Amino acid sequence: MQCPKCNSSMEKVKTPAGDVDRCISCKGLWLDILVHEDIKKLAADVDTGDAATGAKLNTTDQINCPSCPSSKLIRMVDPIQPHIWLESCPTCYGRFFDAGELTDLSERTLGDFIKSFSVVERS
Repeated sequence: MQCPKCNSSMEKVKTPAGDVDRCISCKGLWLDILVHEDIKKLAADVDTGDAATGAKLNTTDQINCPSCPSSKLIRMVDPIQPHIWLESCPTCYGRFFDAGELTDLSERTLGDFIKSFSVVERS
């Protein structure tokens, strides 16, 4: 499997929640549909990349799914933490997280909690 952001090879990382594919270069993560919710508690173990590098690569979009290359990934914004942008495949429902995003997603701050109320009230 090739990284959809930098085209480097992806390595398999075995976790108790399931296998994760991690880019050997940019350290982005590809998670299958059944893994991404359970892996949050293990984020520090698998999300080992530099968050600043991940933030730079986060500007790259219009990328193909590494599992089903004919599908374009869709950019999604986390509703609780809208500063987190991730990409999801509309075909296989896998998700790509740039380095640092999964760790950030797994750590809800007091500010994130307060912002979640303002998002709900505006809707």
